Amino acid sequence: MPIDTAPHHDATAEHDAWRKDRRAAVTAPLGNLALVETRWLPEETPATLDEAAAAIAAEQPDGVTVTTLRRTHLETGADEVGIRRWDAAAPAIEAFIDVPVFPYDPSWVQTAHFTPVDGSRTVPFEHIRDNGGSRELVVPGDITFTRDGTTYTMSAFDDGGTLLLVFGDATNGLDGETGTYGAGRFLFVERTDDGGFGTEGEVVLDFNRAFVPPCGFSVQYNCPMPPAQNRFAEEVRAGERLVRFRDGFDLYAV
Repeated sequence: MPIDTAPHHDATAEHDAWRKDRRAAVTAPLGNLALVETRWLPEETPATLDEAAAAIAAEQPDGVTVTTLRRTHLETGADEVGIRRWDAAAPAIEAFIDVPVFPYDPSWVQTAHFTPVDGSRTVPFEHIRDNGGSRELVVPGDITFTRDGTTYTMSAFDDGGTLLLVFGDATNGLDGETGTYGAGRFLFVERTDDGGFGTEGEVVLDFNRAFVPPCGFSVQYNCPMPPAQNRFAEEVRAGERLVRFRDGFDLYAV
């Protein structure tokens, strides 16, 4: 009797579709590659944030979009406001080739258990451009699973209503075909039911969909890095590896 390989084929096809969607997203006019400036405005900005952004937008050429953002100052705790410029013809978009991935591996589709916690528990996440400082991010619960005899309890934070896992592993920073982005990778956590952050239940970590964080596409992002509990000792040979650009293009010199 022939072996039924349809489920694997379906998963591979879905993974290929995910890769196509990822390429479209990162190269879009407001995609990761398009971000060319993040500017924090002085406290004495006379206009409202929206007015300041509109004034800056009026000075931009066609194809450039201006958006606003807010954050908390790392040292003072005060609110900070800023603007971002996105260029549909950014040098990084023009130089972009692709983001290679590891071959699809069903063994890296990991079932885990989500246990919510009461209140707004936070975990300190060091950010790539904060010179060793950390920012407290709300972690709604614990994600627990066992792999190869090791039990992990990882922390995913609330990213606009979705659980986002920032993890590291032994491939980070390696050269060659097994190397991945040095600061770690991101992964969205999927529920297997209709439950939300407030309910206990099963979740799926499909590491085949681990992706390079935004700071791997533009130096204008300040991405969180994996806390100690979110680090694998082994290599996670699944998901995206490193962004590839044309020879001669230096993302950090843009």
